[in-house]
Amino acid sequence: MMSTAASELNRMEIRVSQDGSGDFNTITEAVNTIPLRNNRRILIRLNSGVYREKLYIPRTMRFLTLVGNATDPPTITGNDTASTVRGRDGKPSTFQTATVAVDADYFMAVNVNFENTAAHVVGTMDGQAVALRISGTKAAFYNCSFYGSQDTLYDHRGLHYFNNCFIQGSVDFIFGYATSLYENCYLNSVAKKVAWVTAQKRSNSSISSGFSFKNCTVTGTGSVYLGRPWGDYSRVIFSYTFLDKVVLPQGWSDWGNKSRYQ
Repeated sequence: MMSTAASELNRMEIRVSQDGSGDFNTITEAVNTIPLRNNRRILIRLNSGVYREKLYIPRTMRFLTLVGNATDPPTITGNDTASTVRGRDGKPSTFQTATVAVDADYFMAVNVNFENTAAHVVGTMDGQAVALRISGTKAAFYNCSFYGSQDTLYDHRGLHYFNNCFIQGSVDFIFGYATSLYENCYLNSVAKKVAWVTAQKRSNSSISSGFSFKNCTVTGTGSVYLGRPWGDYSRVIFSYTFLDKVVLPQGWSDWGNKSRYQ
């Protein structure tokens, strides 16, 4: 369902509700009305509910904000894995598994849950299942939750800020080579045996990337490593952060390569 005002984009706000009370019933329909090479901030307000969509925000759709209800946040959910999704070369593709993928700059999300419900199967190589991939720069997330198991949050590249967010997973559940600050975030392991919170991919000492966690909490189940180096010069900092007893005393795993920085 679409109103004339929304279709012509005469306002800066679009409303999405599955009960038909908004301008659109799905997020994808709303995003598809945004002009290419957009240069103004557009708010998409999501009514509470579960949106079973695979959402893609292309590079041309800058300045987009998703806003949910703070008391009952909407959930965008999917269940793709690297074993079910193939890239252009026909091989398993973690990159393509994201329930929500953002290539645009200046993206924001407030009070939104991002979810990939695929379960990690211990011993498999293709169980990667991304809830959100953020590849645009200057993005920010406030009061958002990210639910998954292996590779929950693909903090791919760019400058990103996360505040008061909940991030859940087991294997490398925050990974990528972005330059990101996480403040007041809650990192929750759901591993049955061993968990790795981060896998940062800084492959060259001249690259100015890394993850910084400030005033955060690390807790959950299993034996938890704070991270392991996906790249030879991986850089992750935890400061003023509460580490629950599930965190292993050594803190870091070298990923089987003693030459990598720990």
